[in-house]
Amino acid sequence: MIDTDALAALAALAHPTRLATFRLLVRHEPDGLSTGHLATAAGLTQSTFSTHLAVLVKAGLVTPEKRGRQIIQRANLDTLRALMIFLAKDCCQGRAEVCAPLLADLACC
Repeated sequence: MIDTDALAALAALAHPTRLATFRLLVRHEPDGLSTGHLATAAGLTQSTFSTHLAVLVKAGLVTPEKRGRQIIQRANLDTLRALMIFLAKDCCQGRAEVCAPLLADLACC
């Protein structure tokens, strides 16, 4: 991941509705959720919610998938992984013992 991709992902997640949506999608992997379900969960109309969804899709955090008549939104876990690695890559200047608590917290995921 390069700086501009990381900045796009972080900016997309820097809004309460988008962060909550992404976290909800992560919890529902690998099945995903319909756009209508996500809009209802956010308490927004589909037209208002679509703006937030477009930001997440553009940042590569969410991938739409057509299933029959519905569009299912899925969290892009590859982008999440890349962002987490990008943020932690230079962790503690290579001193693994300093990063051990972070890695332990992530190990339970």
